Amino acid sequence: MRVLVVDDDPPSVKMISFLLREEGYSVLTAADGEEALRLVQEERPDLIILDVMMPKVDGLEVCRRLRRQMVDVPIIILSAKGETADRVLGLELGADDYLPKPFEPMELLARVKAVLRRSEAYLLNGLAQERVTVGGITLDPLTLTAHFADGRSVPLTPTEFRLLHCLMRNAGQTLTHDTLMESVWGYDYEGDSNPLPVYIRRLRAKIEERPDQPRRLVTVRGLGYRFEAD
Repeated sequence: MRVLVVDDDPPSVKMISFLLREEGYSVLTAADGEEALRLVQEERPDLIILDVMMPKVDGLEVCRRLRRQMVDVPIIILSAKGETADRVLGLELGADDYLPKPFEPMELLARVKAVLRRSEAYLLNGLAQERVTVGGITLDPLTLTAHFADGRSVPLTPTEFRLLHCLMRNAGQTLTHDTLMESVWGYDYEGDSNPLPVYIRRLRAKIEERPDQPRRLVTVRGLGYRFEAD
């Protein structure tokens, strides 16, 4: 698998690249956001490790542009900004994980393996090829797109797709936080921010007419979430 490391700090790039190559990954590098965007289009990496503070185009903007272009490659954001608000913003923009600096090299490696394992496991099991239609929404696993009965369609990131797919396959049932974390992120999720509420908000913004008053993706207080078929 190929990993794109995007950072303008040469020592950090050298350390991360060495760590990944020792584990058998092929490594591409970029020193700024513009170069990263070009390499993503030309090389199609399997994972992006993306620093936030960079010249020309910062990491958050890179993440935003990639998701707007429907690029679904997993992204791990690295940043010296460790505050909760910054981590939530990274997840809101489409990152799959967020690791504050400074970090232990082996922790980064564990995150890389976990993110790739989740994506690979989902693609290999039968769910990846199962088309689901519930409540006027059809999920297309080939394009990671939600199609609506009125002809609209919205692209989904891989994590958004897994979460919505899980909820729609169990329409009418309340799924607990732990059940969704296991199904979508796996027990090996290492993040120290809770990504589930962030992704629920992102899905509501895409599938609800009024995200502040959701009718499809409802919260069951104290338990979890439920997808309403009707």
